[in-house]
Amino acid sequence: MDRCVTAMKKTNSKAKGAADAPFYLPQGDECDVFAAAAAANLPVLLKGPTGVGKTRFVSHMAAQLGRPLYTVACHDDLSAADLIGRYLLKGGETAWVDGPLTRAVREGAVCYLDEVVEARKDVTVVLHPLTDDRRILPIDRTGEELAAAPGFMLVASYNPGYQNVLKTLKPSTRQRFVALEFDFPAPAHEIKVVMQESGLDAARVSSLVRLAGKVRALKGQDLEEGVSTRLVVYAATLMARGMGVERAIDVAMIEPLSDDDDVKRGLRDLVTAVFG
Repeated sequence: MDRCVTAMKKTNSKAKGAADAPFYLPQGDECDVFAAAAAANLPVLLKGPTGVGKTRFVSHMAAQLGRPLYTVACHDDLSAADLIGRYLLKGGETAWVDGPLTRAVREGAVCYLDEVVEARKDVTVVLHPLTDDRRILPIDRTGEELAAAPGFMLVASYNPGYQNVLKTLKPSTRQRFVALEFDFPAPAHEIKVVMQESGLDAARVSSLVRLAGKVRALKGQDLEEGVSTRLVVYAATLMARGMGVERAIDVAMIEPLSDDDDVKRGLRDLVTAVFG
């Protein structure tokens, strides 16, 4: 193996195949761990800051494994019914419509719950029977008890930096998953990723990555979160399309991070120091 909607989006990874898998550059053995977990029918929890490649990693691995992928963007109003399904009116009649989790269970697909801690508390209760040796999904509304089809895999992610008393995963839930931790990549690694994604030359990408490192050093002081690799790619992409350095960095790496004028002024000083 190569080493690597509101709430729901399905990607037909079987149609794509490994050759067309989204680009992902491994930082370590995460691809091997994910593949081993998939082979053993184990659920996987991805932990790490925003924009470090967790979603891209799942898309890449689903394609590598040749499995359809359902991606669910979790939010405050996402309920268990949104995942499992509900009765809806169709042509004057009431019909049951599967949610993305139920579809994944039936089809043997990967179901990825992005930022799972943002969902309502009843969601985690639904996940428990799917994350142990039972691998079942009870559907109370229809009386079904679905056994997960071969190939079904549950993957969830969250950002530990944003946890608080009201939004955290209980130990009883966390300990049902194999966990992989993601972080900002090393500079040499990040340069390769940004060059691949943006098409920008190595010299300018190196300066952007150096700037990103300096901005991340401010996390916990003036900034809640360091600049993500995603935003570095955005800045590089704009520069590759002809936008000036300062403007590209301003709209892609400064304005998204803060609304505080003093903080933004300090970040622009960093840009001057790095790019001269």
